[in-house]
Amino acid sequence: MAATEGDPAMELSWVQGFSNKNIGFINKQTVCYPCGNYILFLDIETKKTTALQGPAGQVGALAANWNSQVLAFSDRRLNPFIYIYTFPGLSKLTELKGNAQLDYTLLAFSFTGPYLASYSSIPEFALSIWNWQENILLCRESQPGVAATSLSFNPMNWQQVCLINESSVTVWHIERNNDEHHLKQILVELPDGQESVSPSKDLFFPVSHTEDGYYGPDLPVSAIAGLVGDEAETFTPRDSAKPSVHPTAHCWTATSEIYLGCKEGYVMAIDAERGSVSVLQQKPLPEYVCKVSDIVSYVRGAQKKKGGKPEDPQQSVLFAMAFCNEGLYAAGNGGVLFFYHVKDLQYETKICVDILKPISSLIFSPDYTVLLLVTDQGTIYAYKPAHSGEAVKLLDTCSSCFLTADFLTPGDKYCVSVTISGEVQVWFLEDGTCLSKLNLDIQATAMACCPSSSSVAVGTIRGQIYFLDVTKAEAPRVVHRIFLSKFPVLSLHYDQSGRFLITRAAQGHIFILDARPSKLFQVLGYVALADEVLDLSVVSDFNKDLVEVAALLNVGAGQRARLEVFYLPSELTTDNDEYVNDQGMFDASAIKQERYDLDCPLSSAVRLKDNIVYGYCTSGLFICKYHLTEKTISEDPSVFLSEKRIRSNQFGSGILCLSPNSRWLASAANDGVLFVYHTPTMDILARMHCHSYQGGGIRSTVFSLDSKFILVIGKNDGALVCLKWKKIKNTEAEEADLHWRSLLAILNKSTSNENTVLQSMAERHFDPESTAESLPEGKFKDASLKSSNVEVTEEDGNVTSSYSANTNEMTWIDQKMKKVIREETERFANQKKELQMGIKKLHETIQKMMHENELVPDIEKLEQQEFNLDVEEQERAQEKAEEEVARVRKEIEMENLANCYLQSVIKHECWDPMCVKGRAVKCFHIASEVKNYPMKERTEEELKILEKVLQLKKIETADDEAQKKNPETESETVLPEEEREKTEDVTADDNASSCLIGSLSSQYGGDTSILYHQLDLHSREQKVNQIVLLKDVIYKLKTAFNKEFDIVAQQKEQEIARVKERNLRIREILEQLDLQLEVWEPALTDDEIPERALTVQDSEIKVEKYLTQEEREKAEMLAKLEMERRLAEKDNDRLRALNDMMGGVLEVKKEDVLKMDIPPPPFLSKPEHLWNEEEKRIFREYEIKVKELNEEKEEYRRALEDELKKLKASIQETTQNFDEIVCKLSERKVKSEMVIYQEELKIVNLVYALLLDEELDTRKAGLHNFLVKKEKEKDKTTKTLQTTEHKIVAYMDTYENAIVEEKKLECGFTKEFADLPADLLNELSQLYKRRPEAPVTEMAFDTANPYGNCSGSAEDYKHARTLLRKSMDELDSPEYMPNGLDPSIWERFCLARRNKMETEELVKQKDQTLAEMQAFLQRRMDDDEKIKSELEGIFQELRWVQEEKKKFQRNLTVQFLLKQGQVELESTGIPDYSDAILINRSVIEELNSSIMAQGRKKIASMVECKDFSKVIFHLEWEHKKMRMQIEDLEQKARDIATLSISKDRQLFLSMMNYDTHITHQISAMEQSLGIMDKLHKKNVKKRQKRIKELEKCISLEEQANYNLSLQLKEMLVSVSERRHIFEAADTQHISNEIAKQRYQEILKQKHLRDLVKEQEEQFETLQAEAERWRLRTFPIF
Repeated sequence: MAATEGDPAMELSWVQGFSNKNIGFINKQTVCYPCGNYILFLDIETKKTTALQGPAGQVGALAANWNSQVLAFSDRRLNPFIYIYTFPGLSKLTELKGNAQLDYTLLAFSFTGPYLASYSSIPEFALSIWNWQENILLCRESQPGVAATSLSFNPMNWQQVCLINESSVTVWHIERNNDEHHLKQILVELPDGQESVSPSKDLFFPVSHTEDGYYGPDLPVSAIAGLVGDEAETFTPRDSAKPSVHPTAHCWTATSEIYLGCKEGYVMAIDAERGSVSVLQQKPLPEYVCKVSDIVSYVRGAQKKKGGKPEDPQQSVLFAMAFCNEGLYAAGNGGVLFFYHVKDLQYETKICVDILKPISSLIFSPDYTVLLLVTDQGTIYAYKPAHSGEAVKLLDTCSSCFLTADFLTPGDKYCVSVTISGEVQVWFLEDGTCLSKLNLDIQATAMACCPSSSSVAVGTIRGQIYFLDVTKAEAPRVVHRIFLSKFPVLSLHYDQSGRFLITRAAQGHIFILDARPSKLFQVLGYVALADEVLDLSVVSDFNKDLVEVAALLNVGAGQRARLEVFYLPSELTTDNDEYVNDQGMFDASAIKQERYDLDCPLSSAVRLKDNIVYGYCTSGLFICKYHLTEKTISEDPSVFLSEKRIRSNQFGSGILCLSPNSRWLASAANDGVLFVYHTPTMDILARMHCHSYQGGGIRSTVFSLDSKFILVIGKNDGALVCLKWKKIKNTEAEEADLHWRSLLAILNKSTSNENTVLQSMAERHFDPESTAESLPEGKFKDASLKSSNVEVTEEDGNVTSSYSANTNEMTWIDQKMKKVIREETERFANQKKELQMGIKKLHETIQKMMHENELVPDIEKLEQQEFNLDVEEQERAQEKAEEEVARVRKEIEMENLANCYLQSVIKHECWDPMCVKGRAVKCFHIASEVKNYPMKERTEEELKILEKVLQLKKIETADDEAQKKNPETESETVLPEEEREKTEDVTADDNASSCLIGSLSSQYGGDTSILYHQLDLHSREQKVNQIVLLKDVIYKLKTAFNKEFDIVAQQKEQEIARVKERNLRIREILEQLDLQLEVWEPALTDDEIPERALTVQDSEIKVEKYLTQEEREKAEMLAKLEMERRLAEKDNDRLRALNDMMGGVLEVKKEDVLKMDIPPPPFLSKPEHLWNEEEKRIFREYEIKVKELNEEKEEYRRALEDELKKLKASIQETTQNFDEIVCKLSERKVKSEMVIYQEELKIVNLVYALLLDEELDTRKAGLHNFLVKKEKEKDKTTKTLQTTEHKIVAYMDTYENAIVEEKKLECGFTKEFADLPADLLNELSQLYKRRPEAPVTEMAFDTANPYGNCSGSAEDYKHARTLLRKSMDELDSPEYMPNGLDPSIWERFCLARRNKMETEELVKQKDQTLAEMQAFLQRRMDDDEKIKSELEGIFQELRWVQEEKKKFQRNLTVQFLLKQGQVELESTGIPDYSDAILINRSVIEELNSSIMAQGRKKIASMVECKDFSKVIFHLEWEHKKMRMQIEDLEQKARDIATLSISKDRQLFLSMMNYDTHITHQISAMEQSLGIMDKLHKKNVKKRQKRIKELEKCISLEEQANYNLSLQLKEMLVSVSERRHIFEAADTQHISNEIAKQRYQEILKQKHLRDLVKEQEEQFETLQAEAERWRLRTFPIF
């Protein structure tokens, strides 16, 4: 059934899988498509499948040709081949070896002819055209970076190929020149997203050039971007590039057009000859049809919403197209098949069928009666357009990769597989027929079939296990689901008795379930291992009635593996509580858990019943055999060494699978090769290359229960392969069969009962997005009643418990934990309540004590921490807080460190390099400031360049002065006296004015004498030097201003110092006057002292500074010292005595007058009438003293006030004067900015000029590069033209000879049969001219084929001639022979007629070939003319660029300084405007315009005079020329008079048709030259042929010499041996005689050679003499 090249011990039974690409018809009823390493052939009538295995691994691209019934496919290895196979024989015809390095992505057969197109992937991206019958690569072209998605030949013309990628469409034309083939590309310009096809703009060659006097010429974008090479030709700016549509599908029409579908939903028609595109528009529907279609669209949209499909099928993206006589069929992601009736770029749409699945391909059968609809999900539908019915499902497989497969009990009839997407399939084991499918709509991770029932367990990525009832293979159903954990289910394993289901999950969890449906698949418990479980091996011991489970653990990156073994007794299913704890975990001692450390890292392991373990080692790529001994768990278990190591021929990580009878071991790895070993001897029984490493190798493998079949699943190739034994020992087969029957005998006891229970279970429907199942209504009510609600809250120490309302929404482990929590809560409820009450009382007591503590005195108060009863918790909280503080402190430190680094970087880059720091000077009283120019220090390189430029300028200046002093130069440049005076005046004015300089730099510190004159800047070097000099001028301008700025800044500092000094006196006066007035204190701001921004003052920090322990101790010590110092100052006896006696001063100052006071006499407390005379006198003296003191105080106060006013006025005056200085500096800054801007404007103009010059150079270089490329194309085209012309000339001779031969046959017919009677001769002549009817090819068997009348290729004539010969055989039969004709003459007549017919066919074929060659020549001539025109355009563009560059170098941009509205007056004094009048500006403008008009008239008259004088000069020149001609004619007349008349001259004078005579002579000489040229070519061909023959002889002689050298070595050995023998035998005399005889023979041979040589020389001499005589007698014409 299958064609494979595997190991003879095994053969392929069947293959299943599907790839939604590369599918096609190979005959009327057979479809082929690749699947992994195989190609499957599906008969659409019988639905039977056959397979062909690829010769070199995974099958790549595939193409089928139903016309020739062949298929082509590529492999996926390095340097891949293309294989051509026949069908149905499945024999290899040939192998095509191209230049592809990695892969072929596309293959396509031509509709007619033996042609195949292939497209390779990276790195070539090459399109190749093959003649697969002759194994010849016809032509090849590369498209770098273009990853094509589809490829097809034009069915009407095999010389057109369409290649499509995601963004472009390319039509390739195959041009023939006899035996040469060439590919010509036509790139189709697709429309944009708005259906508009705008003509592409040639950005490299603009249509027109616009010129601007200032901005220069308009150059292409590529020149502005600086591109020169190939990028300059294809560069498109982002704003100019418009996104085009994205092609998705295409097909050819009968008129050689291409229908194209795109992602944007448009349908387009492409003209393959011109590459033009037209967007097809839908015809507007009638109003009633629109209403009906809207209703239908609404209904269909509502239906498709439920399935998550697009609402509007009309907006679906077209992925497939197929053309027929009736119109166009198209389909896409909406799953709807549309029919387009196209007419005049408009179409009408009809919905044919809706399969509710995205359609990826549409393929018509060869007779166009069946249309195949291929979906992405692996389903193929057949639709018959003639019947317009529903689509019939032909193939229903899955395009998703298979995950695993297993055999359904009893293992000899059905098997079950599951895909990664969660689709379960049931297969018929005999022929691989898919019986049923069930989609779980969830990602599957594992699957296994139960031996004791017809149930299937499927594990998912969410930790769920689905249990399926497969008692009816045609209708599987889901009956139960268990949610084990949140970890994915990695693998499922049943023991051979079917009692336990062992589930491997992530995180080292192994769950044990009861596998019987009668127990409702109860979860018995789980085992938690320390490491991740890599593999499980389950062995049933029927004698001990237990199951052994071996788990292979991943112990990290070590070079060892660990094996955990535990045992499951049958009592687990009856008395489970003794083996598990409350959380559901098995007790290690109860299940006898054992641990074994193995010496090698393993990826898979299997265990046999006699403690033998086989493991696949990944490091050494071998299989290890271990013999385990019984050991218990220990802290440091011993390492088991491998007993035997079997070398594996595989690579990568692998898996092992053991047959049910433990006699065969299957090994599979990433290379895709399956090995089957005999376990007792580990001999290789079978080897099958059923998958490949390109597809990821083998994912899983499994034996059937009877060990007759093996299911092998690839990792990424999507193939399910079923293998069966072909050659096996009878003993092995009988042993496997016996084990199977014994196992069935054990299983049959429970299988029927379990299947009965399984069938009685109700079908369940689950939502894959949730973990809860949808139960029937009654059962849902029962489940809700059984659920219990207990809340768990925690508030103020009150703890209660709760249990989930719906246990089905929780995992099994969570349910166990909830149950344990609930039981503990119920058990200790009273104790918890008592504890809560005690804690509450204790809390109230402590709160009361803390309140009392707040009321007692401070000395009696307790610390807050002494009320803490849990000191340990407090310390733990403090430690946690300290850790958090340390973490936050570290984060802050790192952030500060980052900020410090950023500050240092900014300072290093922006502050340190500045030799002049940026700062400002502000006014005291005005809101105005002036900033200086921050300046970087010039580098050494800049200074060197400046020095170099200055030196060069000095040299040029000295050279100019020397030229001016040269008398010769002066004599040559002498002007008339008046002109020289004018020139001197203008020069003086220019020197006096700065208008031509273009700036006022010389007035503000800039030296403009070093600059070039603006009218002298022609070369690039001068412009660059001028830029350097202008930068130096700007630097000097800024430096000059900065000097003035520094003076003003220093002056402000001095003024502030003076103000501060005066403020000290003002404060003293205010203090003496006892006035509380605010003193104005000026200070420098941060803008004036920018250095302050780099340091942070303590006053700027608003938060408390953090001090370390050392800093705190140091601060405390300094504070203590300061306190001691202050105490010591207070205890100074000298100061205390001075304060007590004299108020703290030794001398009374004048400033202290205001503080002085005269003490009153002591008797003032008595009444005045009680005073005596002495007291009255003392009082009068006291009054006088007080009056004098008050007068002195008042005088001193007035003096202080006057001084205060003077100080304030002085401060005001000085600061205002400084403000005026700053204002003047600001005006100077504005003027400096103006001058700097003037110089910078010059620099900008110069830079722009340099940039434009560079763009012109770039444009010129780009044009030169393009010119070189076009010249190469021109040379290639010219060479092709010459070669083609020579070939056509040579072929014309062959064609003419064939025509002559045909005419000779026609003329020779009458001569050959002239002896026949006249009536027979006439009848034979009629029969001679008779030809059979045109042969009907097998291609025209179906009128429904839209491409039936396609044009054939030159190779198709071979088939036509074969059919013609068959027709001639019928005409040659004796029944057509005339009566009375001899049969021998009839046979001779038939032979002559056949020769005539073959000659005619040969002439026709040569005529067609000649027409193709001439058409090819014409196309090359057109290409040559096109290239010539392009070269002319390039030369024209180069000339334009050169002229523009010259014009640009002459036209300089000069900067002038002009004053707007300047009034020119003769007097230099102040004008008197008393008699001036004010007029409108328009009057002046009109006057100016009239003056300008008169000036233009004057210029026009001057030009007219100039032209008139030019005419006069021209007439004088004509007169002079005529005089010279007269002299020449007179001289010729004299020469003629003295000329001697020869014979030739007489002949010229006498003959009337002298030119005809000369032409006749020339033609005769040309004929002679042509004959001599042909003879020369003939001799050259002979010599070349002779040279080739001699080269062949030389190669043969070299080969012979090489063989002789080998023989010589052997003969030398034999000679040496014979010499030894000769010396040992002592046969000297015999050898002497033999030597003499041989010497005589050699002399004879030499004599004969000399004789032959002499005869050869004589023969050559005679041959040369004959050739000489032949040439002498050869005719001239």
